[in-house]
Amino acid sequence: MTKPRVLISDKMDPNAAKIFEERGCDVDVITGETPEQLIARIGDYDGVAIRSSTRVTKEILDAAKNLKVIGRAGIGVDNVDIPYASSKGVVVMNTPFGNSITTAEHAIAMMFALARQIPEANAQTQAGLWPKNGFMGVEVTGKTLGLIGAGNIGSIVAARALGLRMKVVAFDPFLSPERAVELGIEKVELDELLARADFITLHTPLTDQTRNILSKENLAKTKKGVRIINCARGGLIDEAALKEAMDSGQVAGAALDVFQTEPAKESPLFGTPNFICTPHLGASTTEAQVNVALQVAEQMADYLVNGGVTNALNMPSLSAEEAPKLKPYMELAEKLGSLVGQLTTGSIPRISIHTEGAAGELNAKPIVAAVLAGFLRTQSDTVNMVNAPFLAKERGMEVREVKSEKEGDYHTLVRVSVKTDAGERSVAGTLFSNREPRLVELFGIKVEAELAGHMMYIVNDDVPGFIGRIGTLLGEAGINIGTFNLGRREAGGEAVLLLSVDSAVPADVIEKARAIAGVKRVMALSF
Repeated sequence: MTKPRVLISDKMDPNAAKIFEERGCDVDVITGETPEQLIARIGDYDGVAIRSSTRVTKEILDAAKNLKVIGRAGIGVDNVDIPYASSKGVVVMNTPFGNSITTAEHAIAMMFALARQIPEANAQTQAGLWPKNGFMGVEVTGKTLGLIGAGNIGSIVAARALGLRMKVVAFDPFLSPERAVELGIEKVELDELLARADFITLHTPLTDQTRNILSKENLAKTKKGVRIINCARGGLIDEAALKEAMDSGQVAGAALDVFQTEPAKESPLFGTPNFICTPHLGASTTEAQVNVALQVAEQMADYLVNGGVTNALNMPSLSAEEAPKLKPYMELAEKLGSLVGQLTTGSIPRISIHTEGAAGELNAKPIVAAVLAGFLRTQSDTVNMVNAPFLAKERGMEVREVKSEKEGDYHTLVRVSVKTDAGERSVAGTLFSNREPRLVELFGIKVEAELAGHMMYIVNDDVPGFIGRIGTLLGEAGINIGTFNLGRREAGGEAVLLLSVDSAVPADVIEKARAIAGVKRVMALSF
C-alpha cells in the first residue's frame, strides 16, 4: 500500500515531520516557495501542512489533483479558500486551542506594560534620560478587569487576573451564570462592564455582532481613565474613535496586538502617548508553535492513515456508512441551529435537540453537533462540528438530546429548543422527499420555509395591507423578493413573515421596516 504523501510548506517545529513519518506518511519539508512553484509541486501530495505564509487558493486547489486534507497549524484559515476546498472534496483542519495560553499571557503582559508605561520608560532610559519622575503608573491589584468574551482564552485571562487579586466582570452572551460562578467572575451586560472596568480586554471572534463592539458610542460609556487591551481580532475596536478617546483622556492607554488592517504599516494610533502595539504576536511563543505543529501533524496523519476526523472546518465526524443518510439531516440541523442562534439573544443555559420519527432512528451525535455548530457559528469564527460540543460545554450550556422513533405530524422531524430569559423557544424542521430541508415551525407558529441565502424575519400584527407595505419598501430599495413564507397564530393575531431576498438587506432598510405600523420585530438573516 502506497504511503500518503504530505508537504510541509511553511516553517514549523521539526517534530511535526517526525510525527508524520512515525504514523505512516512520507513527508517533504519545502518552505518559502512562490505560488507558481507550489502549483507545479502540489499535485504529488495527499496533504499539505501550512501556517500563515502559504495561501491555498483556487489555482493551487485546481492543481492539487491528489489533495485530501489541508492542515493549518493555528487558528486562522483566512489563507485557505475553504468553500472551494469543500467543493473539491478537500478537508480543511485547524488547531483552534493550541494558542490559548500563549495569547492569554500576552494579554496579561500588555496589561502590565500599560499599567507601568514600560515601553516608553525603557526607550527614554536607554536614550540616557533617566526619567524617574516622568512616569506614574497604576497598580492592577484591586482593580476591575472587564472581559469582553469569556470563552477559552478569556477564561484563562480571568484565572490569571484573579491570581493578581483583581475583580473580574465579563460580558459574554454565551456565559451561563453557573459557568461564571465556576470561574469566580461576575457576569454583566456590556454597558455595566464599560462603566465599571479599570482595564478592558477583548477575547471574542470578529463577527457581525462583535465588529466595532468598542465603537465611539461605547468608548464614551467607559469609566474615565480606562485602559484597553486587544489581543483577539482587529476590527473589534473603532481605531479612529479610540484615538479620539485617548486624546481626550477618556481612555488612559491602549495596547493592541491586532489591527483592522494587517500588516499595520500605518494607523491613527501610532505615536499617541500611552499607546503600545505589537505585530500580532499573541501566538508567538516557542511552546505554542510546537503545540500547533504537533497537533496538526497528528490530526492530518490520523485522517490520511485511519480516516479519523478532528477539528475539521468543513467536514463532520462521520463514518463512511453513515454519511449518505445523515447528510441531509445535518444540513437541516445546522440551519435550525443557525436560525435559533440568529434569533435569540442573551445567555442560553440549555439547548435541546429532539429527533422524531425516522430521524429518531439515526445516530443523533452528528445531528446534535450540526445544531451546535450552526448555533455557535453566529458568535465564533472557528467553530465546527467537531469542536462545537466542546465549546458548548466550555460556555456552561446544557445540551439535551431526546429521541423518539414515534412519528408525529411528520414522518421525520428535528426540533431545536433553547431556554431563554423569555422562556422556552423552539423551531422545527423536516425533510421533503427525504433530502430537502424545510422549516415547519417557528416559535410555536406553523410556517413552511426553505432556509437559504439572505432572508428577513418579521413579527407583526396580522392586519390587511401589511404584505404590500413590506413589498413596496423592498421594491423601492431595489431588493428583489424570492419567496414569501407566512404563518400566524390566529386571524388578526401575531403573524410571522420569512422573506427570501436576492441580496443582503441594508441596516437602513431594516430600520424603515421596524417603523411600519404593526411591526414588532425585524431581523436580517443569512444561511
